[in-house]
Amino acid sequence: MSNTKVGAVADERPEPPTAGLTIVPRSGRFRWVPVVIVLFLAAMLTESVLLNPRFEWPLVASYFFSPAILHGLATTVWLTVLCMTLGIALGIVIAVSRMSDIPIVSGFARLYIWFFRGTPILVQLIFWYNLAALFPELGFGIPFTGITFFQANTNHIVTPVTAAILGLALNEGAYMAEIVRAGISSVDDGQNEAARALGMTRLKAMRRIILPQAMRVIIPPTGNETIGMLKMTSLVSVIALSDLLYTAQSIYSRTFETIPLLLVCCCWYLLLTSVLSVIQGRIEAHYGRGIVRAGG
Repeated sequence: MSNTKVGAVADERPEPPTAGLTIVPRSGRFRWVPVVIVLFLAAMLTESVLLNPRFEWPLVASYFFSPAILHGLATTVWLTVLCMTLGIALGIVIAVSRMSDIPIVSGFARLYIWFFRGTPILVQLIFWYNLAALFPELGFGIPFTGITFFQANTNHIVTPVTAAILGLALNEGAYMAEIVRAGISSVDDGQNEAARALGMTRLKAMRRIILPQAMRVIIPPTGNETIGMLKMTSLVSVIALSDLLYTAQSIYSRTFETIPLLLVCCCWYLLLTSVLSVIQGRIEAHYGRGIVRAGG
């Protein structure tokens, strides 16, 4: 009897308003209009770039693999790799310190992030380059005792290379600290509790449990930061470090071939950022494999 009532109630349910209606796809009558506009603009841009003799493309090709340009390119690449590696390592330390239960440690981490994110990177580079104006001598010893174990001339230590590494790496460490902290926070607290229940120390749990799971969140912004670091290295030209841009500037200051040399820089930067984008995509796919399978 109850089954009959349930069936009757089910049969009496009102039909949805769209029942019996025929779905007609939207007319594509004007879909060709934006395509034509884009093709038209692309043709105009291509003509103005390729056929304009002032771009001097043959001269660009002649400089593209010149020894001086390749030497500057090598400086840009190794500076990017080194500063990004130091920035990531420093960012992990600062992120863990900021999440510490010790107020002095977390306060220092917050102060570090506040300062290096709050001041322009160009100002930081110039500051490190002129550090000798504040401290003519750099030393290491016991504070307030006058005992010094090591002392040297600041200009001998803080060269343009050292200033570039300090400025870029310390600045990147502040941004990476926030990225790593966001990644760690995205991992469920139960993972940390389970690791502690298994007898793992906090450092071991962070290294084996938390960070591997946080990589899925950390990798995409880290890839963007790496691409940004590659372009940010061009700022070291203001402290006379022979990177790609500084080398190009040195050449066109003698030959007055400004546009061709700047185009050479643009082409190399575009090529390198494209390679980094492909690598970033591969790494993201690697760490996102579990998510893809779960979603499929």
